[in-house]
Amino acid sequence: MRNRPIPGSAGRVRPLRLLGDPVLHAPCGPVTDFGPQLARLVDDLFATMYRASGVGLAANQIGVPLQVFVYDCPDDEDVRHLGHVVNPRLVEADGVTVRGPEGCLSLPGLEAGTERFDHAVVEGVTVDGEPVRIAGTGFFGRCLQHECDHLEGLVYADRLTGLRRSRLLRAARRASWS
Repeated sequence: MRNRPIPGSAGRVRPLRLLGDPVLHAPCGPVTDFGPQLARLVDDLFATMYRASGVGLAANQIGVPLQVFVYDCPDDEDVRHLGHVVNPRLVEADGVTVRGPEGCLSLPGLEAGTERFDHAVVEGVTVDGEPVRIAGTGFFGRCLQHECDHLEGLVYADRLTGLRRSRLLRAARRASWS
């Protein structure tokens, strides 16, 4: 028997914003109201992320320009990391740089080799305003960096250069969702 509800079980699935939507390319503002609307937003983020089979989702990906993201992401040792962060700050991104496949729910069906640090630390607060510090390596470290980028108005395509970038953008233009 569970002592707490499954994240997102009370949330509603919201439409995802796709590459080119202005909300994805503008920095998000800090959360200042820690009331019930914030808790509903986090539930909606989880519900939307799970429906889309994602491992992370930032608020601006559902059209809300606030500094909030959720995650349910394994690391390279297949350890599950589950949670949310409000007003996150990427305080460490270091270690070796790894180019690995990266996708995004705002670019459905596409991925490209993207360079990220192997280790990341994010600090912020929970929906209740309690301080939180999350450290991740490997795939989970990549996820933390990816979601923090979203809140700064970046998508992973913005980190690509040259042929990788042009191939991804060409594929995005040809995608059925564009």
